[in-house]
Amino acid sequence: MDLKIDWNELWKEKMELQSKTKTNTDCTNMWKSQKSAKRFWDMTQENKGRVEKTLSGMALTPESRVLDIGAGPGSLAIPLAEMVAHVTAVEPAEGMMEILKQNMETYGTRNIDCVYKDWEAVDAGSDLCPPYDVVFASYSLGMKDIRASIQKMIDVSSGYVYLYWFAGDTSWDIHSRKLWPILHGCEYRQGPKADVLYNVLYDMGIYPNMKVFSFEHNNRFENIEEALEHFKPQYALSSPEQEEILRSYLLDVLEEENGALVQKGKSTRVKMWWKVSSF
Repeated sequence: MDLKIDWNELWKEKMELQSKTKTNTDCTNMWKSQKSAKRFWDMTQENKGRVEKTLSGMALTPESRVLDIGAGPGSLAIPLAEMVAHVTAVEPAEGMMEILKQNMETYGTRNIDCVYKDWEAVDAGSDLCPPYDVVFASYSLGMKDIRASIQKMIDVSSGYVYLYWFAGDTSWDIHSRKLWPILHGCEYRQGPKADVLYNVLYDMGIYPNMKVFSFEHNNRFENIEEALEHFKPQYALSSPEQEEILRSYLLDVLEEENGALVQKGKSTRVKMWWKVSSF
């Protein structure tokens, strides 16, 4: 009996199950608004140490051409542009792309090309300018066909590929597991984690370097209404009754800190990377 697991199909199945729980797996719905995107940018600015650590952990030179997949508001792309020759930033969410462009204007950044598309819809020949010395996707692997998505990254890289993803339960998994039965009357299904990703790579003949680390992150809100508006898309709310359930839950879990309401979270992250020319 052939018991070999098709890890790419397992990734697809887990993505589909999560999608059916209406958790906005592709993340674009949650980041449609500029306000949410701006809050995400502000949160990253409070933790510049992580940004610096991420960038220092890549094989970058002043001549590097870099592809940032799922660039968000430019948390990495903006400081990265000061270090390298060129950055191509791929981002599918409207709010994120708008804040990225605003940040480019604010910082006077001229060496970033923006591609307003989902990575799976990107055409390497018409949308990109390969090859890139470094290709990376930082917590932006909400792709249905992960094998094809990774192969596209490899195809446009002449150097390194870096992937960052989650291991085990994230703080939002824990909150969702508690809330989902109350809000939607069904079990919460989390998406695929780093174990599945590693095995997809292994089946592709890629044996990546790996680093596991913990990360603390805070969401800061001026008041409960702002917090509610931020989390409504994440929890797929569609009725006033659901909003009241979420409001009550947030009032219990948010902590008061310096006049703000803060959601504190911690998760385990995994960095996987390899040199394309070595495979």
